[in-house]
Amino acid sequence: MEAWVYPLKLLREFRLQFHTEGRILPAESLARTVITRPESSTIVYAGDTFSVRETFFVPVSEPGAVISLEVETEFPLEIEASFLRDFQLEWPGALGGTYSFWDKDQRAFYLGEETRKFVGFVGSPTATEDRREYQTNYSESPVNSFRLRVTNKGKDTKLIVITASLDGRLQAEATYKRLAAGYADLLRASAEYYKKYLNDTVSVELPDAQIQQAYDWSRVSMVQGIVNNPFLGTGLVAGYRTSGESQRPGFAWFFGRDSLWTSLALDAAGDFSTTRTALQFISKYQREDGKMPHEIAQAASFVPWFKDFPYGYASADATPLYIIAMNDYVTESGDVAFAKEKWDSVWKAYQFLRSTYDEQGFPKNFGIGHGWVEGGPLLPVESEFYHSGLGVEALRALSNLARQTGQDARATELAQDFEKQAKKLNDAFWLRDKHRYAFALGTDGKPVDEPSVLATVPMWFGLPDQKKTSAMITQLADVDHQTDWGMRIISAHSPKFSGGGYHYGSVWPLFTGWASVGEYRYHRPQPAYENLRANALLALDGSLGHATEVLSGDYYQPLSTSSPHQIWSAAMVVSPLLRGMFGLSTDAKAATLTFAPHLPADWNSLGIENLRVGETKLKLQFTKTAEGIFLEAEHTAGTGESNIEFRPSISLRAKVQKAELNGKPLPFRVETNDEDQHVFVRFPVSDGQNSLRIFVTNDFAVTATTALPALGGASTGVRILSETWSSSHDQLTLDVSGSTGAQYRLKLWNGAQVERVEGAELKKKPEGTMLLLQIPVSGSETYAHTKIVIHLSSLPGKGKRR
Repeated sequence: MEAWVYPLKLLREFRLQFHTEGRILPAESLARTVITRPESSTIVYAGDTFSVRETFFVPVSEPGAVISLEVETEFPLEIEASFLRDFQLEWPGALGGTYSFWDKDQRAFYLGEETRKFVGFVGSPTATEDRREYQTNYSESPVNSFRLRVTNKGKDTKLIVITASLDGRLQAEATYKRLAAGYADLLRASAEYYKKYLNDTVSVELPDAQIQQAYDWSRVSMVQGIVNNPFLGTGLVAGYRTSGESQRPGFAWFFGRDSLWTSLALDAAGDFSTTRTALQFISKYQREDGKMPHEIAQAASFVPWFKDFPYGYASADATPLYIIAMNDYVTESGDVAFAKEKWDSVWKAYQFLRSTYDEQGFPKNFGIGHGWVEGGPLLPVESEFYHSGLGVEALRALSNLARQTGQDARATELAQDFEKQAKKLNDAFWLRDKHRYAFALGTDGKPVDEPSVLATVPMWFGLPDQKKTSAMITQLADVDHQTDWGMRIISAHSPKFSGGGYHYGSVWPLFTGWASVGEYRYHRPQPAYENLRANALLALDGSLGHATEVLSGDYYQPLSTSSPHQIWSAAMVVSPLLRGMFGLSTDAKAATLTFAPHLPADWNSLGIENLRVGETKLKLQFTKTAEGIFLEAEHTAGTGESNIEFRPSISLRAKVQKAELNGKPLPFRVETNDEDQHVFVRFPVSDGQNSLRIFVTNDFAVTATTALPALGGASTGVRILSETWSSSHDQLTLDVSGSTGAQYRLKLWNGAQVERVEGAELKKKPEGTMLLLQIPVSGSETYAHTKIVIHLSSLPGKGKRR
């Protein structure tokens, strides 16, 4: 364990030893259980005759931490705590002349430096028998330690307090005393803080307990990215990892694009205040020419960070993302006043973006700043499809912001620019013979054929053509791109691929989230659900409650350098669920909520609460039966009228009979695409009952439920690559890939309609109808493709041809 009070690192290698029955026992050898809560984490140690519960707790708004040690013992036991002093600024800053000594009055080690501005304390109200670091001509030890007095028998509680001040001893001493005296109250207040946060933001009740738990934890994980640096301000950091002997704690400093991608999830979850804080912070460090910052180190105020270091404005994609995120925040929250306040900043960002355009009007990476890929064999390129897509979407976002702020003529001009560039984007990057989009335009202006999950970012925003996109999604859904734990950046078949390649083979939950939202947007729920579920399961494995930064592309394990708590990885549980599967979006100005779900075959009901729509909050309860789809909506807070546009997905086979609101007929329409149909209804939400009934017959669906392999294992799960209906809609063909020789279960909705199946075994059980699928063995291949043909009963008026 190591301790920080930003931007200051206090200590590392914090350890406990237990002195009992004439022995000294290292605590780590007795660790039995880890318990994680939003406000704290606990390690339970157990020996033969004693147990100790060590709880790590950081108050929400205090520059310090408390470690509680609950002891239960049969024989006298004393705890010794030791650590190595660092007392240094986060990179690239540095302090000279640091030192420490034992302060008898505070019963703590005093950590200091020659100017006496930076001060820290590490100690305990019961501390005694200190052992100090030293260095002589003959020997040395870097270890500091103290004991916490003997517990003779029974139960006892000890505290260790760690704190620091960036403004002298008096402040540090006051905080140390406050934490020691108020520990219990502070712990309760922090628990209540997270409880209130979960109750105030969008909460869900799901039939999948794992996704439910992962979603709740991901909301907590995101907001824990908020850091207050007294010298720089309050913003979102990227992620947490220990730094060892260095002063680089994972990515626990401020990043532009990390904050901006996370803000889209915060908006979806209704946490508009954190998004506003993040946008305010990022805009504060906008360059004079309009470019948005990439990285801001915690010690940036102590060095010429933006002048002498290459990281401050290294990326190009933060600039269009800033425009996109600002528009999303204003549209979802209705905070037009903030849009007006930040208009000059947003327009300046656009002017910089325009200055980077190539001859076709796409923003360049080469010579300007990297897009997503920062280095490795995929570079150099002129402009990534990812980055060009963001540049096009920024035009649409800016057009909407202009309209929101009363600049209609400018909004119209920008909208026209968007339409022209969206068409160019579709044409310039499309590889007709490969049925996919290029990774980038090379420095020679030609498309670079390297199929990549990065193409799902333009899909997130609905930019590519429907038919072209569907063809590429089928490729990305296959086993060379999609693993059981998420999406590789490029195909495992690529000569540039390496499973440990940070930007050329690894799996990022960020990519997986992009893919899930994009796939849902283009009506491809099979791979979308697999990707959503992979990210959700990651949040419940490894660092409990948190999703890691990056994993191997070959085996299920984080890369050795991965940050175990990465903020935008948590965001990619929230966005795929709310924006992807549920299709939720809000237009606060129009007081309208859109709910366009693509649900798994075995999800028959769900609930959503705390949906903010302008000045109101809504609660939804969704139910699906063989008779149709039912939605209950109610106001739970606020005043004023709000509207719901409900657009549930149904299969191409399904037939809508009628729609009713509170028992009265409601107009509806059905829109059909190549993959599914959507029923469109719109209704105002009154203060009383709002019961919608959509009567549907012959709906049908299939779902594959995935799981993570054992740690270190290879990917072995099943993939439903595509679904194809016959023209009479009585036959559904599934293109499936899976591990050769393996058996899988596919769940069906309305399975009673199935007459027979080719390529799998049909099983009808009380809990539902399913298919048992055996993947054929294909030589030495570990994966193979197969087809399943499901024959269903004929629809009325569509009898089978003889």
